Formats: sequence, structure tokens, C-alpha cells
Amino acid sequence: MSRTTPRAPNPDWTDPECPVARTLDLVGDRWSLLVIRDAMDGTQSFTEFQRRTGIARNILTDRLRKLIAHGLLAQRTAPSGRRQEYVLTDAGRDLFPVVLALRQWGERHAFAAGETHSVLVDEHGTPVPEIAPTGADGTLLGTDTTHVQKTG
Repeated sequence: MSRTTPRAPNPDWTDPECPVARTLDLVGDRWSLLVIRDAMDGTQSFTEFQRRTGIARNILTDRLRKLIAHGLLAQRTAPSGRRQEYVLTDAGRDLFPVVLALRQWGERHAFAAGETHSVLVDEHGTPVPEIAPTGADGTLLGTDTTHVQKTG
């Protein structure tokens, strides 16, 4: 995983020492994560993001600016030279396991049995296996086998 330059202290952090809270401060609203999801699926244009998400233009403009400012998306001129495109940065691509975990949780808990939903597949059309955190020894980890430890 790539590391980015440490961010300057922000007085508006929800919980300054918690990585979960900081991440949610950066991408925790539904529109930001849906833009990231669609960028992972190849969407690059403002119009396509708006069409796929149904987001209002002003909100989409705000979220794209925020995602660029936080280094999750980069803006570039399209090959045609007539419009701007938005592409994931390394930090944006690093959100893939997060989006995958949300997707898999949703597949298990957000649909009734037999209800139609999309499925993420690999390049061969095989459904992506469930992700499960494991310790260095391969043991499955959960809330009962982990705890938070402060650094520094």
C-alpha cells in the first residue's frame, strides 16, 4: 500500500487520532463513495458520474473537488481535448478493499433472500471471493480477537 504525505493537522477532524474517523471525514458521505465506486468501474466524465449516481450537479462538483483536494482523484484533459476527466490516484485505488467490504456486507445484510442485486466478478467472470481479515499466522480476525492500540 502506498503512503501519502502526512496531512496538516485539521481542527475539524471528528476524532483526530482515529484512522476510521479521519477516513470517514474524507470519504464518509454516500456521494463520495459512489463517485469512487463508479471511478473504479471506469467512469471518468462528469456527465457519466451524474448519470450513474443521479447526483445533483452542484453536489457532484463539490464531491469531485473534495476528492481531488484529498488526493483520491486526479483531473486531466481528455484525449479529445474538449473536456476534463477524473481518474483514481493510488490513494483512490487503495479504497478498493473498503468498497469491496461494503459491497460484500451489503450482499449479506441489505437484500432480502432471493432479491436481485449486482455481483462483482473478476476478469474471468468468477464472483470475487469473500474477504476476511487474518492475522500473521492465518487465524481469522474479528472484534473478539483485536483491539485498538495507540501509537507514538
